[in-house]
Amino acid sequence: MRTPSPWRSFLIVSSLCLFSLPMLLNHVLGAEAGPLKVGAFAIDITPEQFPISSAGSMRARSMTGANDPLHARCLVIENGNQTIAFAVCDHCMIPRELMDEAKQRIEKTVGIPASNILISATHTHTGVTVTPVFEAEVDEPYCQFMTDKIVEGIKTAWENRQPAQVGHGSGHDASQVFNRRWFVTDEYENPFGITTDKVRMNPGSNISQLINPAGAIDPEIAFLSAQTLDGKPISVLANYSLHYVGGVPGGMLSADYFGEYANRLASMIGADGDFVGIMSNGTSGDINNINFRLATRPAREPFEQIQFVAGSVASATKTAYENVDYSSALPIAVRETEIELGVRKPSTEEVAEAQAYIDSQEDSYKTTKGIYANETVYLADYPDTVKIKLQAIRIGDLAIVTTPCETFVETGIAIKHNSPFKQTFVIELANGYNGYLPTPQQHEWGGYETWRARSSYLAKDAEPKIRATLLTLLNELAEEK
Repeated sequence: MRTPSPWRSFLIVSSLCLFSLPMLLNHVLGAEAGPLKVGAFAIDITPEQFPISSAGSMRARSMTGANDPLHARCLVIENGNQTIAFAVCDHCMIPRELMDEAKQRIEKTVGIPASNILISATHTHTGVTVTPVFEAEVDEPYCQFMTDKIVEGIKTAWENRQPAQVGHGSGHDASQVFNRRWFVTDEYENPFGITTDKVRMNPGSNISQLINPAGAIDPEIAFLSAQTLDGKPISVLANYSLHYVGGVPGGMLSADYFGEYANRLASMIGADGDFVGIMSNGTSGDINNINFRLATRPAREPFEQIQFVAGSVASATKTAYENVDYSSALPIAVRETEIELGVRKPSTEEVAEAQAYIDSQEDSYKTTKGIYANETVYLADYPDTVKIKLQAIRIGDLAIVTTPCETFVETGIAIKHNSPFKQTFVIELANGYNGYLPTPQQHEWGGYETWRARSSYLAKDAEPKIRATLLTLLNELAEEK
């Protein structure tokens, strides 16, 4: 199997470290209020040729079609002084180099500064492989196709701008989110031969072994809403901390509940075909849609659970949507920076042991131990540190911040709680992909999300540094009021 370059997951550009604030790379944009214009567009990014590789599984999967279309859902907001753009894409994860290329092209062709553009992945597990992880290999032609589409989508959203009013709200749906990491009574061995992990991810249906979840949930559905001046819906950018749902017909690509939510919400609020519903992924690294307290769960037909979840979350959004207050002139400001984080690399001995195991197997990906042996070999070639991009965006008294990681819900809750803004939400898997982001305590407890791989390689102190930086950016934005 061809070894994907570790640099696919990173774009190493010049940066300053966390504690050298204020940083030269911070882009601070004036927060003057001005009359708003908004444009939106959902561009189809479903591949034109099949079969095609799909990420989201430890084994490589070949997809023969699409159950429902994939989109890059784009939104542009300007107030005469500053412009911001969003593109939320139906993929599992997207490497930074692809996003940066799209941003640079958008800046050149449309004029929106690259630092004002937020691109993220929804984390559907039935998207095309554009980032190498586990056995899945990147489909290079599709990467270029998708980059072109993101540029076209934001350009079209820009051209669709019209005078608008913007507001924000908060719905709640605790019925669809469950922490998937559990303290359990039984001892088990992880892929590295260690039996001291205290937490198990997706512990199964034997409820007698469950003690309690290793974390909280976040039931909030935070959203930004944009309408024309006479009240016609233009777009809703929502955010919910749910990993994905699954239950897609075999061999089919799908936008998962993220795409179905957009359809359901449009219908519920009476929007026309020009409306763009967008569901971004919140902090859901340890959250899924499975209630492990139930010994048995109801059987579902393919796509049925996705429809159920999307309908429930959209209904809760609609209730809050009906009470939103709108403004036709708001301040917009952005801060963007980079920080440098350590990488958990294997030792020389660990790499040698992993390679010996791989060599002894006809197909090393048939076992979990073999999967992580391959990951160990890949990580040996990674750099010692990686630079990640973080953003904070202000739209009136709403703030949006980003992480390029599968971030645990406790991190998102802490950022919301400590933000100086009236409402704040976190979009994860934004502006790059850098694996899971467990807290130091979660690292100590162990479990799948902490196991060293290309899906989890940042140093154990990464989460506190990311959290501190984002709160610093939020406080600096608040000072612009």
